[in-house]
Amino acid sequence: MIQLMHIKFYTSKLAIFMGLLNFMTTLPVNVCFLQASFRPPRAIRGGIPICFPQLKSTGSLEQYGFARNRIWSIDPDPPPSPSDIIHKAFVDLILTHSEEDMKIWPHRYECRLRVALGPSGDLMLTSRIRNTNTDGKSFTFRFAYQTYFFVTDISEVRVEGLETLDYLDNLKNGERFTEQEDAITFESEVDKVYLSTPTKIAILDHERKRTFELRKDGLPDAVVRNPWDKKAKAMADFGDNEYMHMLCVEAACVEEPITLKPGEEWKGRQEISAVPSSYCSEQLDPRRLLLSG
Repeated sequence: MIQLMHIKFYTSKLAIFMGLLNFMTTLPVNVCFLQASFRPPRAIRGGIPICFPQLKSTGSLEQYGFARNRIWSIDPDPPPSPSDIIHKAFVDLILTHSEEDMKIWPHRYECRLRVALGPSGDLMLTSRIRNTNTDGKSFTFRFAYQTYFFVTDISEVRVEGLETLDYLDNLKNGERFTEQEDAITFESEVDKVYLSTPTKIAILDHERKRTFELRKDGLPDAVVRNPWDKKAKAMADFGDNEYMHMLCVEAACVEEPITLKPGEEWKGRQEISAVPSSYCSEQLDPRRLLLSG
């Protein structure tokens, strides 16, 4: 277990077996949901598992790829911090191909994840994936930050920034639809992939009067999921009522996979911040969250 702490006492706990377990700020706001019980080698259901090189049933590998079920190493001498995060606490984690991986996915790669905490309590994840094949072969992959947000009551949550967009409904065999609602609300199971999404999405928790703002780069799609009651009860490692307090909003690359030639590198980034909820306080128009910056 790693604990990353900023000088202002914002903290983030990480499991090298791999997911971001928790993220607390001095607000205090618990950003990430985490299931009550977790037993390796099962993947963590909560935090922010890294999904690579596959998502769901888009290939022959296990669902969501093998990266979230591997042991990552800490880089003791990470590259110099860019000027925009020079005052932030950060750690670099690395995952590279293994003999086990090569049997099921015959490619050499390096996946580097930088986890950084900003001075205002924001959380930044930056991933770089490089093709290190020596046989001249390209490889193709999909990727997602599978972010589990902790919410007070899922029925009192709305997601803004995805209205009018096309989406694939995984509950209807991936059929394509166009979002007709002004905001996404939750009354039953949801599992949708929104396509060509904006760089900013807002998750409003009305009861807690708090809004999570998710900013992303290099990840054009967004997955929105909640299992609701029937599916939650069918999950052996998930409490019957835990669905009420979690919502997955995942910055992802789903529809169009990424292809890298040997030596090429891809970069994706996600940033999460928590602000007083404009919807509840009426001090800030929530649409400004999506249009500002």
